[in-house]
Amino acid sequence: MVGDERVRRVSETSSNTLQYRFDGPEDAPVLVIGPSLGTTWHMWDRQIPDLSQHYRVLRYDLPGHGGAPARPAVSVADLGDRLIATLDSLGVQRFGYAGCSIGGAVGADLALRHPHRVASLALVATSPRFGTPDEFRGRGVIVRTNGLEPIARSAPERWFTPSFAGAQAAIVEWAVQMVRTTDPGCYIAACEALAAFDIRAELGRIGVPTLVVVGAEDRVTGPAEARTLVAGIPDARLALVPGASHLAPVEQPAAVMDLLFTHFSTTWQDTLGAVPVPAAAPAALAVPQISAPYAPVAEIAPAVPSPRADDGERADHRTLGTRIRREVLGDAHVDRAEAAADPFTEEYEDLVTRYAWGEVWNRDGLDRRTRSCVTLTALIASGRLEGLAAHLRAALRNGLTPAEIKEVLLQTAVYCGIPAAGAAFAVAQSVIREETDPSA
Repeated sequence: MVGDERVRRVSETSSNTLQYRFDGPEDAPVLVIGPSLGTTWHMWDRQIPDLSQHYRVLRYDLPGHGGAPARPAVSVADLGDRLIATLDSLGVQRFGYAGCSIGGAVGADLALRHPHRVASLALVATSPRFGTPDEFRGRGVIVRTNGLEPIARSAPERWFTPSFAGAQAAIVEWAVQMVRTTDPGCYIAACEALAAFDIRAELGRIGVPTLVVVGAEDRVTGPAEARTLVAGIPDARLALVPGASHLAPVEQPAAVMDLLFTHFSTTWQDTLGAVPVPAAAPAALAVPQISAPYAPVAEIAPAVPSPRADDGERADHRTLGTRIRREVLGDAHVDRAEAAADPFTEEYEDLVTRYAWGEVWNRDGLDRRTRSCVTLTALIASGRLEGLAAHLRAALRNGLTPAEIKEVLLQTAVYCGIPAAGAAFAVAQSVIREETDPSA
């Protein structure tokens, strides 16, 4: 059956699978397509009529997106595990994969951890590392404090070129509504997953034919990030889509469709099918039709040879401490500390990194939220306010809300004194305004 609209919404009792939808002949090879953060599987609607003539297309929703159960995923690998569990439940062993942004990150993760199952790969608007961890943890702080509305309002600016957004009011509103209907907790968890995602050292292990697609005007994961992927993946090609930003499959559907079909038809000859799926359910938030033709020609760059990444070595306390320190305090803070180190202070910096961050902050006995509460209290009690601003930002990244931070400071007024708490409130007021005001 071609172009069918069968949907499977995962059971409330199933915690390790994803909400999915099948389109296309049941005996065709399976092509899995992954969405971007804040979108649903409908971001691929314009490619489905053509792809489903040749493939059994499986689209999935991220947790808490598109009405999927709100079970936050802790990492990109967690999303990959849930997708594999979903495919296992359907009897799908080998498949092609195309994904956009975090959906592309899932595909790269699967190619690294399940290379025998991924036949061919397309990474759209994807990066081996998405900006800096601070950027995505900061976005999580904004959502935790203000809800998704600021993120929803700014989505069109991140996703589309100005000319497209100005001409396609219906699609812009559709994009905003997709974000608004996402579960905030799942969105924050996805931001944390992207903050921790970094496969730059592992790209050489991706052994499947890979197409890297990027919008020429993408300011989220742009051509520079795409070229890093192509340089690192041994069998990769770059496709630059003119007139497109981050959501190239929505903004330039015909160009992206042509690229995907050419790539999968020339690099993948598998003929494995999939098992039938349950009865249909109604679709929601489908992509509106584009009111004017957009059909740019994508530019294909040749493959770039690259050296194999080193296997790496087992992390010691300093390596682990550096990672945790960056996750908690942010890259900018740690970069400043490392830049200020000299032969006189470098051993002290090494001690702090290894012991405080690699050992104590890494212990299982307390979660990071609780450790932030303890740290704030200790700094206020000892009068060490010079470090308070950095740890207030860390507390927000670790999941404390401004209301919870206020309660910590009120508690210190009782046990540490009114002057100490008053000084802390002044610092916290400035930090919280700076970190949680999306217009700041």
